[in-house]
Amino acid sequence: MGEKVVAGQFDLSDRQRYRDKLRQCLTGLERLLAEQRFDRPKNLMGLEIELNLVGTDGMPRMLNGEVLERIASRDFQTELAMFNLEVNIAPHRLGGRVFDRLAEEIRTSLAYADRKAGEVDAGIVMIGILPTLDRDDLVSSNLSDVDRYTLLNDQIVAARGEDFLLDIDGVERLTCTSKSIAPEAACTSVQLHLQVTPGRFADVWNAAQAVAGVQIALGANSPFLFGRELWRESRPPLFQQSTDTRPPELQSQGVRPRTWFGERWISSAYDLFEENLRYFPALLPICDDEDPLKVLDEGGVPSLAELVLHNGTVYRWNRPVYDIADGVPHLRVENRVLPAGPTITDVIANAAFYYGLVRALAEEQRPVWTRMPFEAAAANFDAACRHGIDARMTWPRRGRHGGTVEVDAVTLVRDELLPLAEAGLAAWGVEPADRDLYLGVIEERCRRRTNGASWQAATFHRALEAGLSREAALAATTRRYGELMRLGEPVHTWPVGLPEPAPLG
Repeated sequence: MGEKVVAGQFDLSDRQRYRDKLRQCLTGLERLLAEQRFDRPKNLMGLEIELNLVGTDGMPRMLNGEVLERIASRDFQTELAMFNLEVNIAPHRLGGRVFDRLAEEIRTSLAYADRKAGEVDAGIVMIGILPTLDRDDLVSSNLSDVDRYTLLNDQIVAARGEDFLLDIDGVERLTCTSKSIAPEAACTSVQLHLQVTPGRFADVWNAAQAVAGVQIALGANSPFLFGRELWRESRPPLFQQSTDTRPPELQSQGVRPRTWFGERWISSAYDLFEENLRYFPALLPICDDEDPLKVLDEGGVPSLAELVLHNGTVYRWNRPVYDIADGVPHLRVENRVLPAGPTITDVIANAAFYYGLVRALAEEQRPVWTRMPFEAAAANFDAACRHGIDARMTWPRRGRHGGTVEVDAVTLVRDELLPLAEAGLAAWGVEPADRDLYLGVIEERCRRRTNGASWQAATFHRALEAGLSREAALAATTRRYGELMRLGEPVHTWPVGLPEPAPLG
């Protein structure tokens, strides 16, 4: 979550100075784009996974500092709360058996981290929202002991000026308040990065926005929060509400939330960075000593530190990223849509589907975003969060007549999007064995109408029917989820319900 910053106080002049630096950075970005200074195509992708620390009882463990000390690897980092970790996988070139290699690397990393967590009676669980989290777990005292989280929390709380209201109406309704942004830590996700040239950026971002709802429908894995069954993917409403700097009056005026789907298709990466400056006040007005325009005048590459920091405090589901590698600037689309888990195979299947589909859609002669209103993409995202694998989507009609049609998400995927994803992976040069294995997982999820959220909900209800209390059913569901996650078979193969107790004697 953002760059490393040092906690401190800001005076009244800091925000104006920061705003001026942001404008200089934006001008610098515009010049870099005009001068075609960005990296050439490398077909590079990257992956980050946020994780939970859980005890053998299925409850969260506030031990990320101790676990990170034992892991002792720069691939693992803290996340917002003390029961969170994040693992970063080194960039890979799309092609060949890249997905099998990724799966093996993640499997090795998580198995090692799980063993180290076991030394303090904890384990690693990949899940969108841990079902056993309680309101008392998500308080400011359980935020990770890192300056940037403390400072970010203080600034968002100050900007809002009152408690945060959580109100999510799904299968059941949850209404409560929080004095900090700590409930956002319940949201653990997978972030998929794709390095793109400026010329391709808009097409890739638009394609990613168009399919965000489909990604959620297939991958939903967050049906519970604070003991309530809510949306099939409850992360987006929780993330938005727990970081919302807007009191009700500003919401009524139409002020945009910092966790934001967006409101239009774009024609350049510049559009997104410019919107971030125009719509969102600075939360962390920390100024770098660099003069970005002077660096450019001298033939150098500016870090655009203020722009990068500000960009990290606007939580788009598909976020633009500016970065520098080996002295050369590049742009990435960061896809933040998917929840973590359920298994490594499921995570890689979601990634393969995304990278293949985005490649195919970005290269269509009549792109989907020219045939579908942006509002339809946003509505698809909302419908998928609410209903998961059973969602219905609005999608452009096939043929010459144009217009859109409403269709089941699974039908859309099986009939139209899986063939596109297959073609996209072939265009990346991914070997057929990799392609068929992981897209086959997506096809089976559709055939069985099963994902992590549907499995969690069904197993929870079976546990209630067996006579367990709500709390015991959630804990048992979480423990069983962890067992099956470690076995590694994809979620569509998981048996619903809890195993029968072993016979006595």
